[in-house]
Amino acid sequence: MAKKVLVPPMKSQGIKTKLVPWIESLVPEDFSGRWIEPFMGTGVVAFNIAPRKALMCDTNPHIINFYSAIQSGEITPDIARKFLEKEGAILLEKGDEHYYHIRDRFNEEHAPLDFLFVNRAGFNGMIRFNRKGGFNIPFCKKPNRFAKAYVTKIVNQISTISQILGTKDFDFKCQSFEETINEAKAGDIIYCDPPYIDRHVDYFNSWDEEHEIGLFDSLSESACDFILSTWHHNDFRKNEYIESHWSKFNILTREHFYHVGGSEKNRNPIVEAIVTTIDTKEYKYKEPETQEQLTLLEPTLHYGRA
Repeated sequence: MAKKVLVPPMKSQGIKTKLVPWIESLVPEDFSGRWIEPFMGTGVVAFNIAPRKALMCDTNPHIINFYSAIQSGEITPDIARKFLEKEGAILLEKGDEHYYHIRDRFNEEHAPLDFLFVNRAGFNGMIRFNRKGGFNIPFCKKPNRFAKAYVTKIVNQISTISQILGTKDFDFKCQSFEETINEAKAGDIIYCDPPYIDRHVDYFNSWDEEHEIGLFDSLSESACDFILSTWHHNDFRKNEYIESHWSKFNILTREHFYHVGGSEKNRNPIVEAIVTTIDTKEYKYKEPETQEQLTLLEPTLHYGRA
């Protein structure tokens, strides 16, 4: 049976939606500790694994605020539908003028629903901020962006996340990866999806050699297992940090295609890598033969491990 993968309401470049089954296959069936993500991004991995306890962190406060608002009930499916229908109707009438109005309002007030709006109406579903912390993605040039079916899709995604957060113990924090990793205890699993070194600038903060080595040191000293997503190589070059640092751990690879970039010529396949302390001898993940075998779940709820 095809793996059903929950799609979160927040979009981002480099989202791991199609890599979730690969990552989840490494999690022991009897895992009962806390799932910890120092770079939660859209939250797609944790929301699919759905552990009993999770610590979800990011240095981007707007992502933390958005999911915290769903958890607290500030954002409900009904509230989100009414907001998107209202602002979507104005967008259809005024076009990019209204998009930039909402973007300016978000940059001033930081409302979670405005963040959802600019995320879903911005170019290529990207999250990017300038050095002053302002969201700066241009309009996607689709005034009819929030058609009824699209709004329903987003609302269903919010409903699914709301159900998960209502039954699980998820803690959201805006803090550095060092602080997050320091909270880990034996029996926990840390999943890291940092910005890919030498590949793309992070959506909120920069990422360089100092950060990469700092992450390596923090994970090496941690008392629990970790799973790290990174890149191994592409047709033009390789990730030098695999050999210089991460090769001391278990490494798995597979090819993946990212739809990132303004034109197709900038969207190239790379060989993705998982670096982990988990024993891979019992690793039994079978790659789907076709994309159709990987089902992206939209309207209904999928729980991972209880």
